[in-house]
Amino acid sequence: MRPKIYIFGDSITEESFGGGGWGALLAHHFSRTADVVLRGYSGYNTRWALKVLDKVFPAAGGSDDAPLAITVFFGANDACLPDRCSAFQHVPLHEYKQNLHSIISTFKLFHAPRLAHVKDHPARGVCRATLLRRGGKKRWPKTQILLISPPPIDEDARLKFPYVDNPMGMPERTNEAAGAYAKACVSVAAECGFPVVDLWTKMQRFPDWGKACLRDGLHLTQTGNRIVFDEVIMKLRDVGLSLESLPVDLPLISDIDPSNPLKSFEN
Repeated sequence: MRPKIYIFGDSITEESFGGGGWGALLAHHFSRTADVVLRGYSGYNTRWALKVLDKVFPAAGGSDDAPLAITVFFGANDACLPDRCSAFQHVPLHEYKQNLHSIISTFKLFHAPRLAHVKDHPARGVCRATLLRRGGKKRWPKTQILLISPPPIDEDARLKFPYVDNPMGMPERTNEAAGAYAKACVSVAAECGFPVVDLWTKMQRFPDWGKACLRDGLHLTQTGNRIVFDEVIMKLRDVGLSLESLPVDLPLISDIDPSNPLKSFEN
């Protein structure tokens, strides 16, 4: 069976299989080497993501069941301001970091000393004591994890596209808050030794990024999707996952002998 790459996140991931979406581009890129499995949930934050992990991903099995990689792309909803119209999606910054650690520890092998800083939290799927008792082992120790930070926010555009009633007339997200969560995401990646796409920083390097990269101040245009795709491909290549390193699952047409086509399928 083909290996799998899971993309796990909020609406920016859920929408990514649309035309020109970064998930669709990823699936096309790996079309003969790996299946890209979409697990995007519009509106979700890291607190909710932890609640559904066991429903989203298959139970631990043998090494053959382990995905090649998982992208974890949350933070845009966690960063909703607690006193604005989307306050129900807000997750405090310190909890956001803890939740990212918990999501990662669900997939990866962490030795007990690396979990010493982790505290119990009622919203988290596995408590620190349980992780320590298991020696930090959970599911897929060889799976590559790639964190993706929330994107920047165009606050003026968010006022034009509120998700819920906005009687205050103020954006439910700010670019400053998104930047704080992006910085926290980058910090967690560094603490855990995993690659990260700092989308908040990357996108703001583009001229007129608010209109070029974001269609409603939050979700991605085709240009924004292309940025995510290019960054994900680069980060996966850096950890050894590329078209050159992955086997093709069946013979390519160029490898089939026209004089004896069926010979190519004997092995």
